[in-house]
Amino acid sequence: MCRWAAYIGKPLYLSDILIAPEHSLIDQSSCANKGKARLNADGFGLAWYSQKKEPGVFKDILPAWSNINLASLADHIRSRLFLAHIRASTGTEVSRTNCHPFVVGRWSFIHNGLIGGFERQRKLADMAIPGPLYHHRKGTTDSEAFFLIALSLGLETDPHGAMLKTIQCFQDFTTDQLHMRLSIAMSDGYRLYAVRYSTELSAPSLFYKMHQSKDGYSVASEPYDTDFEVWNVVSNNSFCTFHAKDAPIIVPLIAQNYTAA
Repeated sequence: MCRWAAYIGKPLYLSDILIAPEHSLIDQSSCANKGKARLNADGFGLAWYSQKKEPGVFKDILPAWSNINLASLADHIRSRLFLAHIRASTGTEVSRTNCHPFVVGRWSFIHNGLIGGFERQRKLADMAIPGPLYHHRKGTTDSEAFFLIALSLGLETDPHGAMLKTIQCFQDFTTDQLHMRLSIAMSDGYRLYAVRYSTELSAPSLFYKMHQSKDGYSVASEPYDTDFEVWNVVSNNSFCTFHAKDAPIIVPLIAQNYTAA
């Protein structure tokens, strides 16, 4: 599995979250607490928003703890909205194209979890990505395929609905019971969205906390500091919307009476 953290609010240095805290994302790359894998050494990536509509991106296959460029960038880049990811591969190769975040236009996407049996569904997933988006398919991960299919199913106008349709799309690929574990963060540069969902009882962990001094929120796969009381646990089957100055909106991802179209 992987670890990730995201932030939306008044601009701060990326190092304030990625490096400075006691259990920062850099620390989690070698010693995670909540995931099945304590070591997340199969690469890392950042996507950050500034004045331009499309985010800046930096990825590498080195472990996050050993990359001096990451430390320098994080200590000099200030951003009002960013997503960061450290990777523990679930089977696909270690390469920059498989490192998160995945970015198309103004959208960025990171994921912790897996889609069970994806190696048997990969061809069907690739075929479900329409031609105008397929040239963005650079790697081989289930995460990138999920993101591109979601974009084709209305992510830009209805993020919640696109998540439902994408889950249903993957369910349609197989006659077997789908094994899916999702902890997702994504952004259009204006809002930060997060998803926690699993077809099993246990879903990948997801937390958020408010920064009163920054009029913003951090969202993470596990707390990056030891002030645990200020972190809120996101329940399984949740779709979350974060905006810098508004209270978060957290609703069920899939309603009990939901029926796929």
